[in-house]
Amino acid sequence: MDKQFAVIVKNGIKGVNGEPSVGPIYRNLLAKDDFPPLEFDLKSTWDVFRKSVERYPDNKMLGWRELVYGKWGPYKWKTYKTVHGEVLDVASALRASGIEPGCKVGIYGANCPQWIVAMEACNAQSYISVPLYDTLGPGAVNFILNHAEVDAVFVQDKKVKELLNPECTHTQRLKLIVCFTSMTKEEKEKAESMGIKAYEWSDFLHMGNKNPSELQTPKQSDICTIMYTSGTSGDPKGVILTHENAITNIRGVDLFMEQFEDKMTVDDVYISFLPLAHILDRMIEEYFFRKGASVGFYHGDINALREDLEELKPTFLAGVPRVLERIHEGILKGLEEVNPRRRKIFSILYNHKLKYMKAGYKHKYASRLADLLAFRKVKNRLGGRIRLIVSGGAPLSTEVEEFMRVTSCAFVVQGYGLTETCGLATLGFPDEICMIGTVGSPFVYTELRLEQVSDMGYDPLANPPRGEICVRGKTSFAGYYKNPELTNEVMKDGWFHTGDIGEMQPNGVLKIIDRKKHLIKLSQGEYIALEYLEKIYGITPILEDIWVYGDSFKSSLVAVGVPNKENSEKWAHQKGLKISYSELCTLTQFRDYILSELESTAERNKLRGFEHIKAIIVEPRTFEGEKDLLTATMKKRRDKLLNRYKEGIDNLYKNMAANKR
Repeated sequence: MDKQFAVIVKNGIKGVNGEPSVGPIYRNLLAKDDFPPLEFDLKSTWDVFRKSVERYPDNKMLGWRELVYGKWGPYKWKTYKTVHGEVLDVASALRASGIEPGCKVGIYGANCPQWIVAMEACNAQSYISVPLYDTLGPGAVNFILNHAEVDAVFVQDKKVKELLNPECTHTQRLKLIVCFTSMTKEEKEKAESMGIKAYEWSDFLHMGNKNPSELQTPKQSDICTIMYTSGTSGDPKGVILTHENAITNIRGVDLFMEQFEDKMTVDDVYISFLPLAHILDRMIEEYFFRKGASVGFYHGDINALREDLEELKPTFLAGVPRVLERIHEGILKGLEEVNPRRRKIFSILYNHKLKYMKAGYKHKYASRLADLLAFRKVKNRLGGRIRLIVSGGAPLSTEVEEFMRVTSCAFVVQGYGLTETCGLATLGFPDEICMIGTVGSPFVYTELRLEQVSDMGYDPLANPPRGEICVRGKTSFAGYYKNPELTNEVMKDGWFHTGDIGEMQPNGVLKIIDRKKHLIKLSQGEYIALEYLEKIYGITPILEDIWVYGDSFKSSLVAVGVPNKENSEKWAHQKGLKISYSELCTLTQFRDYILSELESTAERNKLRGFEHIKAIIVEPRTFEGEKDLLTATMKKRRDKLLNRYKEGIDNLYKNMAANKR
């Protein structure tokens, strides 16, 4: 029998009276009898940090780079003791400014030491941190300030103008703005004219130092953070996460890691570039602080990440698939430039090592020769010390995952989770080649089951078992802030319905195969609501109809567009083209015009960059004219459309990739 990675604690139940069938309930092997107890002396994320300061006062905690004569200098470090001192000053200054426990405090800006200091100050005084970020779309920051009733905001210098923009009307509800560095005289005056106290970082720390206050530390059940995440369309949703959610996650990772011979140590270094406003980076950093290890922040340019990797030499990297795809593309590009003989040697060594890994050898023993001759260079591209690479946020293609496992000389695992599960719902095991293409087994404090989705043909009692992934456990969120309707829609009998479709493997490992509401994630981890975009793009006058397609393994959207015959012929006439409508649809010039019109529609509607359509197939016939492409109620049958246009779509992506090179 194959090795098992999860245990069934309850069998599946066939649906009756219109109720959906549900599959078996799976748990982690460490929780087969019950969830393990939490640590009695850890009640909040503040306890996690405070204990590490006591244990590891002089360890490097937070690292960053500064510009020196126009170049990024080496990493500078703050110790746990230094950060703790700053946190106490910021916490006291917040109290001195009249911010009471339970108040919401916004943090707005790129990852940096000040972000963490502000976050820990919130943990120290029972404030609720509310990360603000602009990729949620225009107006999101304004919406969150009002919806979460934010009283104070810590902000990066570059973002101050966004906060003080007249369109950000709810800034006027703030009592306090603290800049991570310094503000201009005009910015200060503008804030003060709105009745908001504005401080630079050093002045705020100084004020706290002069007015020390008692800490009002949180209870386990208190809210730690409200994290906003994108909805299908419309406004972001505020996910309420408690201190219990966070410490359960930390304890679960501890128990999970104890199973393996490779241990995490205080010398481990994490490179932080995924936004701290997202759950994945936030929970990883909380865990690193738990272990007294170090977090180094990238300097702010994702395209120059390689420089930071070489300078920091991290041991741990977590990324969305797009980041790993870039590394993969970079290595393949490098291979194209070497002579054919060396390419051949690389290929032989790759297959040799893969063969031994498939036979059950750990990656570091599978082929030391291959690592020495070929793969050491790949490792050096990542700084030379990487021990673990985690991919999350969207599915990683099997090809890229296998490549990274063989060539990076590090453990490579995928995990799965949402803000609503406080990050982890499932996690892969290191050195298990059978987990390629999957997201691992249920997390230590999570129960998982699949639920039938009959209109999509997914049945958790069939073979293979497929259905909507539902999770429950101690890391599940407390609800959406001020949105009980939406909370009740996704939480039923304690089970959180993720909207993702999964397939359980016989060994208790989960594979993500689809999305329930045609809400997909692109490879950089951003959600896209396809039907919502079709509604917006559908108003472009040159088009009669449009089908938007996105692939979780790609970073951009493509489409099939049916032109409006009358408007198209008018355009052809203006251009002096005397050709038939069907000939017109084959012209590159016409296709480019349609793309430019779609671009205008996207800009008019303030769509985000990754929601723009990058390539299109022009289809002269309407979708109604084609058999089976629409339902009786004229809804698009996305699976049939994909079958029909798959070849064309593959060519669009191929051409885009070729043009990039």
